[in-house]
Amino acid sequence: MSKQDKINNFDPNGLGDANNNIYGLPFTIDEAEVVILPVPWEVTVSYSGGTALGPQVVYNASYQVDLFDPKIADAWKIGLAMDGISDDIASRSESLRRKAESYIELLQEGDTPESNNEMEDIRKLINAECVKMNNWVKEKSLSFMNKNKIVALLGGDHSTPLGLMQALAEKNDSFAILQIDAHADLRDAYEGFEFSHASIMFNALKIPQVSKLVQVGIRDYCQAEYDLIQNSNGRIHTFFDRDIKHRQLDGTAWSTICNDIIAQLPNEVYLSFDIDGLDPKLCPSTGTPVAGGFEFEQILMLIEKIVDSGKKIIAFDINEVAPGGDEWDANVGARLLYRISNMVAKSNGRA
Repeated sequence: MSKQDKINNFDPNGLGDANNNIYGLPFTIDEAEVVILPVPWEVTVSYSGGTALGPQVVYNASYQVDLFDPKIADAWKIGLAMDGISDDIASRSESLRRKAESYIELLQEGDTPESNNEMEDIRKLINAECVKMNNWVKEKSLSFMNKNKIVALLGGDHSTPLGLMQALAEKNDSFAILQIDAHADLRDAYEGFEFSHASIMFNALKIPQVSKLVQVGIRDYCQAEYDLIQNSNGRIHTFFDRDIKHRQLDGTAWSTICNDIIAQLPNEVYLSFDIDGLDPKLCPSTGTPVAGGFEFEQILMLIEKIVDSGKKIIAFDINEVAPGGDEWDANVGARLLYRISNMVAKSNGRA
């Protein structure tokens, strides 16, 4: 059956069919315009775990999402499909996570890798395994890009999209990263782990093709990160959550702030979305929730305005969704993933 035949025979108002792909959509990877790459990895998580289960719980929750998109007519016809969740990546993450936990416990007790051979061995192993994971993500991403697919990475912790960014660097001469997050993620080898979730943007800035990093909603950061931002000669532009809130309390409309954010972006943008950028009432089970953050529709409005401005979102990620005791976080994550996928497709002329 062709993609058009599937569209003709599909009822977007019906119950999600668990025999189909994510959201109950009938499309294969080959038929989809947007391909979701799940990465069940959380080796360096430094607070609460569970994000490695993010891809599976979002997938499960997706069948409860209504397919009507108020901004894009018949958005479901674009074609959205998720690749299989790698058992190997999940298994390696679980095993390495246990080693990382023992390492962090020793670190908190005052030991260091320089004085403890066991810690040094764990640190070297985890750094090497993270390189392998990054390379796997890069190769998978390039394989989809070479088939003219838009790639959406679903983590996992926020260390997972580095390989996707590296793949984009092979396909694009220059692009900016728009980071929606509670944390700056600009730490150098946090806790000794070079590819920590807290170092994703520090590592992204090593990619020459990343012309700029625009951060939105940042509200938890250290002095070294703040200094890096201030001394970046404009390569990092941060819209701190405190400043955003104060402007709003003084009467500035969110739409005006969105326009200020968009003015900092070039024509090609990669969106990196840590779910803890939202108000933690929407993602209470995420690894490191922080008071403050955005409402659901604030973020969607920002992305809609980016797309309406004519800028192109070349790929995106959503990370740090953890299951918790119910499906609430996954429910929010699944709805964000669907709406953002549709808008990114539109920005690429696929909708």
